[in-house]
Amino acid sequence: MRQFLKYVLATIVGLLLFSFVGFLLLVGIGAAFSLSDSKSNVSANSVLKIDLNEPVEERSSENPFSNIGPFNQKGDAMGLVEIKRGLKAAKDDDNIKGIYLKAESPMAGWASLEEIRNALIDFKQSKKFVYAYAEGMTEKGYYLASIADKIYLNPAGDLEWNGLNAELSFFKGTLDKLEIKPEIFKVGDFKSAVEPFIRNDMSGPNRLQVTSFLNSINNHMLVGIAQSRNLRVDSLNRYADNLTIQKPEDALRTKMITNVGYEDELQSLIRKELKLDEKKKINYVSLSKYDKSEKDDMEGSSSNRIAVIIASGDIHSGKSEGNSIGSETIAAEIRKARLDDKVKAIVLRVNSGGGSALASDVMYREVELAKKAKPVIGSMSDYAASGGYYMLMGCNKIVAQPNTITGSIGVFSLLFNTETFFKDKLGITYDRVKTNPNADFPAATHEMTPYQKQVMQRATERVYAQFTGKAAAGRKLPIDSLRAIAGGRVWTGSQGKAIGLVDQLGGLDEAIKLAAQSAKLKDGDYKLKYQPFKKPFFEQLMSSLSGDDETRIQAQLGELAPYVKYLKKLKTMEGIQMRMPFEMDIR
Repeated sequence: MRQFLKYVLATIVGLLLFSFVGFLLLVGIGAAFSLSDSKSNVSANSVLKIDLNEPVEERSSENPFSNIGPFNQKGDAMGLVEIKRGLKAAKDDDNIKGIYLKAESPMAGWASLEEIRNALIDFKQSKKFVYAYAEGMTEKGYYLASIADKIYLNPAGDLEWNGLNAELSFFKGTLDKLEIKPEIFKVGDFKSAVEPFIRNDMSGPNRLQVTSFLNSINNHMLVGIAQSRNLRVDSLNRYADNLTIQKPEDALRTKMITNVGYEDELQSLIRKELKLDEKKKINYVSLSKYDKSEKDDMEGSSSNRIAVIIASGDIHSGKSEGNSIGSETIAAEIRKARLDDKVKAIVLRVNSGGGSALASDVMYREVELAKKAKPVIGSMSDYAASGGYYMLMGCNKIVAQPNTITGSIGVFSLLFNTETFFKDKLGITYDRVKTNPNADFPAATHEMTPYQKQVMQRATERVYAQFTGKAAAGRKLPIDSLRAIAGGRVWTGSQGKAIGLVDQLGGLDEAIKLAAQSAKLKDGDYKLKYQPFKKPFFEQLMSSLSGDDETRIQAQLGELAPYVKYLKKLKTMEGIQMRMPFEMDIR
């Protein structure tokens, strides 16, 4: 009887699992079919509704259940490639009459915002309207909204206009309380990624570089806003200095917005544009539903292709996982593009503040090999600094946005001596037996000898010499000139162009055009091939259900998210590192 019940129970469980998987398959297939025809089914007189208050990554994860019940999760990332592609298609789509933009507090870097903003400006060439509404806006949100024909701010809302600030966190006090001693080995006065562990504030060189690139980003933003709103840069600066914008009426009086009003008032204006009766419902189309075409990614009949290899996140050895750059994965993608005769040029798109020096060099080697076979163009996103710059410095040409963060050509090694912490706080002690004097080197459970510290410093200096030597060769600069702008110093893209670290200002589209020109390909004579390919369907599903994603951490934890990210990054900081100050928050 017991055996019988066991088989019955097993059968029931199996049927339930089968039913659940079957349900997912049916939903997925249905979603795939509905989404594949979404563009052709866009009704006439539609408005594209774009909400940019979600995380923005290089490419979307495309959760097929994103609009279905419990699978619709806050924090699903939007893809920059998909956003721009949707705007480009909407520009020429007669069924799309305009855009309703919501960009109150975009969760994107400044270079990503630049690409989206430029795509919106290009959309406006169609003479279709762009209207923006917000209950409150940060500087990032206003930078996007400033291109709109109409900007509505809720009467009870606010516009944050007090300038940009870059806030860094320091953990020396915490480590002192825990009696954990950091052992730091670095090269470069500006290599400030280690400062949070050994200081309570910014060093002089670090404050100098942060002030420099922060003002560069701010000035670029002000010039763009001034041009879009027909305002003066000095006026915008004065408003920030004096906290002039304290209520919506102040923003209206200074002509930073066009209207103080509620969302229903903006919708009434949209109905007038569409010639709709006041009682008629506006047909809004979300960007995620509008852009579901994969035609740019799939291999077509053309024998001419440009491979766009996207590398985003921290750099480490092994395979890419989540939002990270695994040297094994990216090196294989570069190699695959090099050996594919249909691929005539390669664009390496990097969004990274660095990571493992060894992993960065592995990918650099593949760039060098690929460059011998076909043009390789580097494209910088929000960050392409330290190890992120190392990946690109061998490219034929490098393209960056004016507000990209780059440079940080420097290295460091970081170890934590936890001997006192374990002994005094936890009562744990360690002892050891060695066959040779340095068999336990390096270790986190005891103090290193002066000789061992010297060995670590020399190893760090060797990697720095390798970094600067290869950077000088790649950029065709004398080594002394390269080292004068290295030292771990961070620059913006516009500053990088002025000193020779960058060849051209622009986004991914400009990098692709440059790749086509370098390969002597004409417009319309090539297809884009994005690599790596997106995750398989069920891998996307499991990822969306698990929620163990950096963008979702940001969406769910808000102000606490950076500290969770620090802990995760510390686990990967093994060996000699090429990183910029990873906790930098510019807002």
